[in-house]
Amino acid sequence: MQDAAHITRQAKSNLAFALKILPAKKRRDMQVFYAFCRIADDLADAPGLDPQARAAGFQSWLDGLNHGFASPTPLQSQLVELRDRLQIPNDWLTDILLGCQSDLAPQRFETWEELDLYIRRVACAVGWVSVRVFGCQSPAAHSYATALARALQLTNILRDIREDLENGGRIYLPIEDLERFGYHEDDLHNRVADGRFLMLMKFEADRAMEFFDRAERLLPQSDRKALRPAKIMAAIYRHLLTKMSQDGFRVFKKRYRVSSIRKSVLLAKHLIAG
Repeated sequence: MQDAAHITRQAKSNLAFALKILPAKKRRDMQVFYAFCRIADDLADAPGLDPQARAAGFQSWLDGLNHGFASPTPLQSQLVELRDRLQIPNDWLTDILLGCQSDLAPQRFETWEELDLYIRRVACAVGWVSVRVFGCQSPAAHSYATALARALQLTNILRDIREDLENGGRIYLPIEDLERFGYHEDDLHNRVADGRFLMLMKFEADRAMEFFDRAERLLPQSDRKALRPAKIMAAIYRHLLTKMSQDGFRVFKKRYRVSSIRKSVLLAKHLIAG
């Protein structure tokens, strides 16, 4: 079985990139947590698993975290040790699993409030655990993580519209927002990128940018150094959101990325700034 460090390296995600800035001990802890998040995500999305295997995988993790693992894998043992040592609420970990599990049956979100409940599970809970691992001391770090997680997840939703449609017809944009601009689910499935679509995307992008701005205002100065990985994530995803906006949200035709060079520049900037 792959260890946490290997899973993190193989993922090549923006979060894995941002973790390079952490001291060795905290980086190892975040690798354990990230590997857990990766497994939860893969149970929902990785190809080749039948529905019964996915459901059984989620139930095994939920039962283990709630009642103890009978024969834990190395990663499960490491995660439980991390949880107990840092006094991470078990509900934060199970919420991540429940959020990913909900993707097994594609859902529709009528309102922003419904979508936000999903985001709290799959993104905010990740942020809350992360600031605990980072060693943040200010209570404001929790609020910072909440705002930033919303910004990051909304950016992901906008970037991944085509991929989500192709993966079981998933639609994360709130129905009330589609209706606001006279845009319909059929238009999404038909890849209609007209003026209505652009107004919808701008509306959602503005909402995400407001959360980026809110997170920046909430950043506790006493934890500024500890939160450098989060600040790098914010810079990468804000750049990604700006890139999509300036390019007219051509998400049906291309997948937007931030180049390795650009990410290295952002990493260096935050290393220097502290």
